[in-house]
Amino acid sequence: MSEWAPKRFYDHATVEPVGAGWTVHLDARPLRTPGKSPLVVPTPPLAQAIADEWQAQEGTIDPTAMPFTRTANSAIEKVAPQRAEVAQMLADYGDSDLLCYRADHPEGLVRRQAEGWDPMLDWAERTLGARLEPRTGVMHAAQSPAALEALSARVHALDSFELAAFHDLVSLTGSLVLGFAAAEGQDGDTLWALSRIDETWQEELWGVDDEAHATAERKRAAFHHARRFFALCKAA
Repeated sequence: MSEWAPKRFYDHATVEPVGAGWTVHLDARPLRTPGKSPLVVPTPPLAQAIADEWQAQEGTIDPTAMPFTRTANSAIEKVAPQRAEVAQMLADYGDSDLLCYRADHPEGLVRRQAEGWDPMLDWAERTLGARLEPRTGVMHAAQSPAALEALSARVHALDSFELAAFHDLVSLTGSLVLGFAAAEGQDGDTLWALSRIDETWQEELWGVDDEAHATAERKRAAFHHARRFFALCKAA
């Protein structure tokens, strides 16, 4: 027996202003989260992306085909009630940022990490006001408190919708710096490749594992979605 799926019960999904934000109406019915909270987002383009997902549903409603709706639901139901805790969890990545932990061999990997990651640490110093220092090996070594404080302040300044997207930008790459670079609009493909320097090196040595590759592709798609969601939170 196939799993039950709700049937489409509306003709049109439209964007409507509500208070200081924007929502989606399914015909005359305002959209709500699974927990029955009003689904209100900060910008018209983000609301339109959600409306487009609902308008594209045919026959039955497939939640897996609505990533913007899912992320908005998460922002409202999961992030907003504990925004400070989520922000601090993400800020903590600064003290163990992927870009700071370097291999000591082989020479080719050491060089590739330096060529890819050093410019991003320089960018963070210029743009974010935080200098993170690389170290060799995997043992934790604390970063400068001033640098961590500067990064933390920027994370805590994000609203719940931005944080919902930023969570994936950081957790999928393992890097607070790469997360900020994505949020600032840097090229997503380049940033994703930088986050996978170690994995790419291993694939070049030993070949591609099909299952690992499929998992990486799902994460790459999620990263690009999070980057787009964050941009729509800022769009006029």
